[in-house]
Amino acid sequence: MQIGPDGCFHLTYCSKIHPGCGWEELFANLKRYGPALKARLAPQAPFGLGLRLSAAEAGELLAGDRLDEFQDFLAAYNLYVFTLNGFPYGDLTGPSVKAGIFAPDWREESRVRYTLDLIEILRRLLPAGVEGSISTTPLSYKAWITPGDAAAWERMTRNLVRVTESLAHLKAATGQLIHLDLEPEPDGLLSASREVADFFRHWLLQLGAPVLAEQSGMSAGEAHQCLLEHIRVCLDTCHLAVEYEDPAAALNTLAEAGVRVGKVQITAGLKVELPAAAGLREAVVRDLETFTRSPYLHQVIGQANDGRRVQFPDLAPALPHLTAGLGPNCRIHYHMPLFVDRYRHLASTCDDTRAVLALLKARGFCLHLEIETYTWEWLPPDLKTDLLESLHREYLWVLEEMGFAE
Repeated sequence: MQIGPDGCFHLTYCSKIHPGCGWEELFANLKRYGPALKARLAPQAPFGLGLRLSAAEAGELLAGDRLDEFQDFLAAYNLYVFTLNGFPYGDLTGPSVKAGIFAPDWREESRVRYTLDLIEILRRLLPAGVEGSISTTPLSYKAWITPGDAAAWERMTRNLVRVTESLAHLKAATGQLIHLDLEPEPDGLLSASREVADFFRHWLLQLGAPVLAEQSGMSAGEAHQCLLEHIRVCLDTCHLAVEYEDPAAALNTLAEAGVRVGKVQITAGLKVELPAAAGLREAVVRDLETFTRSPYLHQVIGQANDGRRVQFPDLAPALPHLTAGLGPNCRIHYHMPLFVDRYRHLASTCDDTRAVLALLKARGFCLHLEIETYTWEWLPPDLKTDLLESLHREYLWVLEEMGFAE
């Protein structure tokens, strides 16, 4: 849906929340929830959808007349698609997704082909005059890249240049602007704003711009600007908070490197205060145990008692350290409902999310907003409610926080 002055912001939710496998199952969920949400939130206006498509689902959608059928559905209900989530390549219904969600990474040809399929889908779905965004991995999982492996960085950069060249050709031929947005995440190869800025400066622009210029016939300056137009960053408010990044400082770091924000994913993580008293601390850890059942990675970043940063790749291996009195606090990459400020002894990082939304309203640094809570299936039983009602409440939370509620 379009919100804000002159409807400048496009707000949606990500269909990653719908469990299942295959286009037909996803399409059934979109039919169930898309029109129902629109009826509640924008009955007289177009209503946006954010698609998460696996590589297999993208292939299915491009086959036969499925895309035409989907376009007919969108037109019938006054729905439109402006953003895709191209981070998870494969099926998310398995018992242990974990680090596999980063695979294949940007060294692999399969990641390039998948992204080009998503570009083709979005090209055909995008309404006239609306730019498109596709979020993707932070290049790779940090543990998979050996420090100093220049060949890996060069391979990833060259693959991004290939995608950029396709996006530039598309814009020249049709006028459609689509950008690919790298999504920093804890333990991703790009996890914080400084790492994103460094990648743009030292690899994407320093190596990538000359490569793009040579391959496309652009001047060096044109290639530089083309990369900055078509490769951007997806700012996830949960990831930002878990990294303990100050939102204004992070935006300034990106801006100084010329990096633009292509999409903001609106979500919140867990924020934990760890009491010094052992009994109270153990009660907090017991509350956290139920969150270990999810098949996804839930990275933990905290402060040790001596002030050092401490990090764990997942929540389960962190629990013994938290019980032992690791430090005063930590944050956890677990996407919580936006409207849940507290759960038992735990809090959420929604204040950090509010700070980003305030900056967004003041600066207008991005037009695409996507509600990204996807853990509904794995929440503790007393937090689970009807999905349609929960999605509606999330939209209302965003609208209220941005001052656009009617």
